Amino acid sequence: MTFRSPWMLALLLLIPAMVAAYISSRRKRAVRADALAGQGLVTTSSEARPSKSRMRVRRHVPFGLFAAALTVLVVGMARPMATVKTPQREATVILAIDVSNSMNAADVAPSRIEVAKAAARDFVKLQPSAVRIGVVAFGDGAVTVQSPTTAHADVLDAIDRVSIGGGTSLGQGLVVSLGAIAGKPVTIDPQALGSDSAQVDIGYFGSASVVVLSDGEETSPPDPVSVAQVASVAGIHVNTIGIGTEAGTVVQINGFSVATALNSDVLKEMASVTDGSYHEGNDPGGLEAVSKSIDLHFKIVSKHTEVTGLFSAVGAVLLLAGAVLSVLWFGRVV
Repeated sequence: MTFRSPWMLALLLLIPAMVAAYISSRRKRAVRADALAGQGLVTTSSEARPSKSRMRVRRHVPFGLFAAALTVLVVGMARPMATVKTPQREATVILAIDVSNSMNAADVAPSRIEVAKAAARDFVKLQPSAVRIGVVAFGDGAVTVQSPTTAHADVLDAIDRVSIGGGTSLGQGLVVSLGAIAGKPVTIDPQALGSDSAQVDIGYFGSASVVVLSDGEETSPPDPVSVAQVASVAGIHVNTIGIGTEAGTVVQINGFSVATALNSDVLKEMASVTDGSYHEGNDPGGLEAVSKSIDLHFKIVSKHTEVTGLFSAVGAVLLLAGAVLSVLWFGRVV
């Protein structure tokens, strides 16, 4: 246990002085009672009779409770900190945003990438504070722009920072997303994918999800559906948001005109193998449906927490108990 105001513990030195004063007072009282009894002025009180062992104990109990209460309250004034295990609801969601060149297409206004960013921001705003959110940007490769955090303002800043470039590797984006959830780099051997995907073990994360925002155009390995099967074994749901139109358009890439269109089939298959869902970017209820599917699990976490309130409550109970017993036994509080 540690203390935020340890200097307050110096007040504990007053407790022994108070006990000494109490003992001295009781002795002087007993001497006066014996002197008066010897003169025949009063009868020896029941408190002074050594045969009344129960009364001898009773007369010290209220003071003992008062002294204990003051000790506990002084410790509370020092603002004690303790490591407490408490249940906490939490979930982890990774927003995997496609930043390939095809996301510059304007078949949805103002562009696919801006629609994806807007959808990602709207999704973050729908989440309760207990949801940890991370951001992964993927093109030919993938990078974690923001590790999972409950600081949703940082997540919104990370979404704003993503920029366009390169081809598209849905599989690599999903691999890095799995690593962000696991909290460690995940390496998946392409030879282990396909029929052996179930043999790839990255751990189990039943309260985690990946939300992929992409046009679904795939230009680079690994196979995203096989990686999605790895996610399924890990208990991770993959939800996909299709950005663009199936009619498509033409986008300029390095001086060349390239036709591009939404490939919803691969996105639907990625979602299907993980019991996730697919929605189109222009579906107003899609993000809300994904939000409702997030499963908040209870987890026992250790937190270094101030427990002043607990000490205050215990001290108050001890004071009250001492006062009640003193009134019941002696007809006075002190």
